[in-house]
Order: sequence, then structure tokens, then C-alpha cells
Amino acid sequence: MLFGDTPCLEKPYKNVNLIHILQSQAKKHPTQPAIIDTYHRQRRLTTFAELEQQSAQFAALLHQAGLRPGDTVLVFQSMSAELYIALGAIFRLGLVAMFLDPGQGRDHIEACCALHPPQALIASSKAHLLRLISPGLRRISKKFVIGWPVPGAMLWSRSMPLPPHPDVFAAGDDTPALLTFTSGSTGQPKAALRTHGFLLAQHRVLADSLRLTAGQVDLSTMPIVTLANLASGVTSLIPQADLRYPGCIDPAPVMAQIQRERVDSTVASPALLARLVDYGLSKGIRLPGLKKIFTGGAPVFPHLLDRLRQLAPNAEVVAVYGSTEAEPMAKISAADITPEDRYAMQTGRGLLAGRPVEAICLRVLPDRWGEPIDPYSSVEFAAAGCAIDQVGEIVVSGDHVLTGYLSGQGDEETKFKVDDIIWHRTGDAGYLDRHGRLWLLGRCAARIDDERGQLYPFTVECAVSGQPDIQRGAVIAHQGQRVLLVEFNRPVSAARVVDLKQSLAWAGIDDIRIAKRLPVDKRHNAKIDYPALQQLVGD
Repeated sequence: MLFGDTPCLEKPYKNVNLIHILQSQAKKHPTQPAIIDTYHRQRRLTTFAELEQQSAQFAALLHQAGLRPGDTVLVFQSMSAELYIALGAIFRLGLVAMFLDPGQGRDHIEACCALHPPQALIASSKAHLLRLISPGLRRISKKFVIGWPVPGAMLWSRSMPLPPHPDVFAAGDDTPALLTFTSGSTGQPKAALRTHGFLLAQHRVLADSLRLTAGQVDLSTMPIVTLANLASGVTSLIPQADLRYPGCIDPAPVMAQIQRERVDSTVASPALLARLVDYGLSKGIRLPGLKKIFTGGAPVFPHLLDRLRQLAPNAEVVAVYGSTEAEPMAKISAADITPEDRYAMQTGRGLLAGRPVEAICLRVLPDRWGEPIDPYSSVEFAAAGCAIDQVGEIVVSGDHVLTGYLSGQGDEETKFKVDDIIWHRTGDAGYLDRHGRLWLLGRCAARIDDERGQLYPFTVECAVSGQPDIQRGAVIAHQGQRVLLVEFNRPVSAARVVDLKQSLAWAGIDDIRIAKRLPVDKRHNAKIDYPALQQLVGD
């Protein structure tokens, strides 16, 4: 079954720089707040006109420093007005914005800078301290600092008296715009290069999927969504929180911001929203003004969706499925999840992700993760797909789906062709039901194969997620046994563990162990870190 064939072949943007979309909003809504953030512990408002003016001035500074179209600029700056002023300047000049996660450590920084050496660095004063430990950063010739002066870096504030840079680089669909890094199965960074055409296509899909409307106020926690907000005339409220650790934020100031700024919508990770829900419900706070809540980036279980509906009784609550290479892929409203769907999720059928978005082509192929996929003809591809309810690997194609990595590193693992169209292998297992809805079973690589057959551990994780005394659970194969590790919210009896095992008879669990804390990913603080879990059990 194939969805969205026609939209994914469209290419509506030709020779358009992303900055033109942002400029149009400055003309339509000059005095409307574009970004509301916190600066020196004070509320700060930047209008669309101010954002346009300041990005043009900073572009003038970058141009004076000798940066030219095609040069790469590494950016270390948290979500703020400065980040989007810098991005506007970079796009205006036809430069490439490069982002990497310094939290991954010095080796990651060095590997990324070696894979694609940047010509300039824009960073906060604190981030410039990374130069002390990183030869790769020290080798960057042009450096700019946002904040207090640091040796060897040009002050951001030097752009303020400059006249705005008058020109906008004439970008095409294939002009590079944004470079980020992800890790492949080898653990080595892969460079994901997005063009102006890709970003514009992604903006169109996000604007449609999130129903972005000029004038609304959005609590914005994800950089790519804030960019889509700016291109749609939406005001982005950046939370007063450390977004590097969404599962550990202090919810009180964020809740106060939502109430004070009369937020209409939010797009946030489940870990961050769980913090807001726990705080709000415990304090008797409700958010009747919220109209839309979208959550994704990590598994979104029905229990969280239910609690979000309690916190924001007038909001449509939507779970979104996507990845770095394809955002978004599918979505479902909490109101559309039936009792039958809930029972299926509790009995091993996986997590309901909803219908694929219209702009994507999505199909399920037999699970052959770890093996390259040879090119298909369209006829062969149609015959190779899995039947309804048959589990396999989810593959996608479309204008907002990454077609390859820089230098081809990782392409053999994750890309294949159907005729002349490049498809992306998500590495996620799943299936399509008779209603055309996508169900997720977790990572293909996590599948357990033993004498009892196949088990995708994520199905168990999904099944236990709705039980009120369980924070999270995860299954691994250990010494020939299927072992479930459970992080309970409170002390439990031996009888409770026996009951849990009986309720999971379909999964063939051999042993249940109680864990004080299960390891989760650093980025979203929500996905189970299975390699770390395996080490934990092996100790």
C-alpha cells in the first residue's frame, strides 16, 4: 500500500532563497512579535521587522569579514533571537549553516569538523571556551562572538551600526543551506545536508501538518519548527528552560510563560510535555487557552496524550512521527484513538502513529535491516511491499525526505532507488493496517530472534507505558532469556511483578527486573538507550 504518490513528486519551489519567505512576513506583519525570549532574565520581544533588519545588518558584518556564497558557518547558539538573526544572515548571503551537538564530546566535534571544515564560527561567549579543548575549532579562521568579548573573535555588536546588506543570494532548489550531523550504525557522524529547496518543502509540510496560522503564539522548543513559524507569521515563544535536557526542565517558569503570553499552540518533545503535565496537574493548573499540542521526536504513548488533554481541555492533542531525515512522516490526534486501538497497543501490536502525511510516499518492505537494498523498478517495488498488517521496515520518499548524506557516507546503509527516485530507509519496523494507518514496532536492529520466534522489544515498552505505576520499561535478550527491566514510580510488591508478567504472556518474558533508572537518549530524554541497557544488565 502506497500513500501520497502525487505530492511527493511535486517541486513547487524554483530559484527561491528561504530568506525571501522570511522577508515576506516582515512586510506583512512588521510590528508583530516574531520571537519572545528571555535575555538577562528579562522578557524580550523581537518583531518581524526587527528580525529582518538585524539579520541584514549581521549579513553585512559577515560579508565584510570575507565570507562568500558556499562558505560554511558553524553555529553554537541556543534557541534565541540571536540564533534566528544569524540564520537569516547566513541564508541571505548563500552561506551554509552548520550545527553539531557539542554535548557529544570533543571526539564528535573533531570528527564533524574533519568531515566538513567550516570557514567561520558564530558562538556565545561560553561556547567559545570549547576552543580550549578542540583543535578543529581553533583552526576556524573567522570567529564571531555573541555576548562578552573573547580573544580572537569579532563582536556580534559590531553589526549594529552597519547599513543592512542589500542583496539576497539567488539560491536554487539544490543550493546548500543547512548541515547537521547524525550518527550511523558505526557511531561515526554522518552529515545531513539540506538545500533551500528541501527546507522550503519541509516548511510547506510543517505549515500544513501543524496548521500554522499567522498571528498565533506558539511555545517553540524545536529549532526547525521555529523556522517554520517565522516563515508562517507565527510568534515563537522560546521557553525559559535548558532545552538540551527536556526531561529535566523546571516547569514552573515555562508554565508561567504559557499563561502570561496566552499561548495558542506548542510543538514539544514528550519528555518536556510530561514535565509540564506533572507540574500542572499536581498544582491544579489548567490551560484552557491552548488550542493545539503537537508532540514527537520520541515515542508518544496514549497515557501522555490523555494527561495532556486533562491539562489543556480545549486543545487538539496530536502525536507526530518523524526523524532527522524525514520530518514529519505521520500523525494522529488523540481523539482518533479508539478503545480497540488502545487494546491493540496493550497486547503487542505496537504504537499507533496514524496516517502518513499527504506530502510523503510511505511503504513497508520486508525487514532486511543490515543488508543493502538493490535498485528496484517501479513494478518490482510494487510487488515487494508488505501486505496489510504485515510487519517490515518503513521506507519513505518525498521532497522533504533527505536523499543522501555528505560525501555519500551512510547512503549504502539507508538509501535505495526505485527507478530514478531515491528512498530513505528509516530503520524503524512497522506495518500499515486496513485503514491505511501506520503502526510502529521500534528499531529493526533491536528485534529479538530466538526459538520462540521474533519479538520487537518496543511492543512491550508500549504495552507497559500506560500502567500508572510504571515510568518506563524495556526488553532485551540476555543469556538466552527475554528480560524485562522496569522503572516503577513507587515501591511494588512481588505479587505486582507476577501480575505484570502474566499480563505480558504474549511477549514470552522470562524474567522481570526492577531498575532504579533506565538509560535514555541524551537528546530527547525519552528513548530507551538499548546499548547502555545491555551493558547495565551485563554488569
